[in-house]
Amino acid sequence: MKLAILSCAPKAYSTLRLLEAAEERGHVAKVLNTLKFSIDLERGSPNLYYRQKQLSEYDAVLPRIGASITYFGTAVVRQFQEMDVYCANTAHGIANSRDKLRSLQILSRHHIGIPKTNFARDKKDVLPAIKRVGGAPVIIKLIEGTQGIGVLLAESTKSAEGIIELLQSQKQNVLVQKFVAESKGRDIRALVVGDRVVAAMRRVAQGQEFRSNVHRGGVAEPVELDEQYRETAVRATQILGLQVAGVDMLEGKDGPQIMEVNSSPGLEGIETCTQLDVAGAIIDYIAAQVDFPEIDLRQRLTVSRGYGVTEIYVPGESTFVGKTITDSGIPEHDVNVLTLYRGNKVIPNPKYSRVLEPGDKLLCFGKMESMRKLIPLTARRKRKPKVQQLEEGHEPPQGDD
Repeated sequence: MKLAILSCAPKAYSTLRLLEAAEERGHVAKVLNTLKFSIDLERGSPNLYYRQKQLSEYDAVLPRIGASITYFGTAVVRQFQEMDVYCANTAHGIANSRDKLRSLQILSRHHIGIPKTNFARDKKDVLPAIKRVGGAPVIIKLIEGTQGIGVLLAESTKSAEGIIELLQSQKQNVLVQKFVAESKGRDIRALVVGDRVVAAMRRVAQGQEFRSNVHRGGVAEPVELDEQYRETAVRATQILGLQVAGVDMLEGKDGPQIMEVNSSPGLEGIETCTQLDVAGAIIDYIAAQVDFPEIDLRQRLTVSRGYGVTEIYVPGESTFVGKTITDSGIPEHDVNVLTLYRGNKVIPNPKYSRVLEPGDKLLCFGKMESMRKLIPLTARRKRKPKVQQLEEGHEPPQGDD
């Protein structure tokens, strides 16, 4: 395999370890500076130039795209994809994970545990936002930031308002997030490769520091994750469209709470802590994908017009609850159930005699029109009648302006 490692830091520990692991396995690997590429676009012939010369052929690309070059870096990765070169992380996945708001929106939609979060721009919305996430203390985060930079703890509502107002005055987009007190300055970093967690460590903040990042002085210890934490880390990685990621989780009283999914995780801390060959696991995974590539399902589906893949959620009030997959009528609509997600369990090719429960999610393939009819309408929150609102002293609605 000929592998390109995209990195602007050729001497960094992670870059050197990946290069070393690839060469130890007999692969040809080169570190290419992401910013030295030039993208050529021509009808039917996407191309890349590197240091003013046409790039030679590569079998795979491992992107290590820093936050400061996200736009150009993802453009380069996307060009590799258009040239049919396997990319360990796609441009779409990197973009999803890099934007904290976008990633939380996606994970929330897929019922992944996250700390309660709010994003607002109007000054009038700040105080209600703080109250809705549970009140002070709260965590305030810049939407883009790494290694704990741009993460602040506000002990009181007044200080939170001041910090947010200051950041917004500097044209910064900020998130207000519930402070998960039971985590006690600790978090979990799980290194996901493909469909498994290859290493995990617990990071503990020191002294008065609430951020547990190793770069902030946190101390790391190896940890064996239970099934719930492993499954959450893998699902979050795959939902965002990544294959290699560092998943940061808080240990909440209701289970794992995803803080962030990092598409270019550092390897030094986790390899030193666990004494595991994480770089080797990444290279082995990439080599396996090059030898036996996955079918791009989205492209294949265009051959069968009107067919596709979607997820059908079974809420508590659904008529599917208590029925088998057969009795639900799903198979009668020319729909095949590929996978059943139940809590932390993933059940591929479920038996159609299996009884459906509230909260189940069904990954299905079939006619899109038929599947749309099977997806229940989102339950709407009941609102008070306008007359009652007026009786309670509320002003009449003035529109959305």
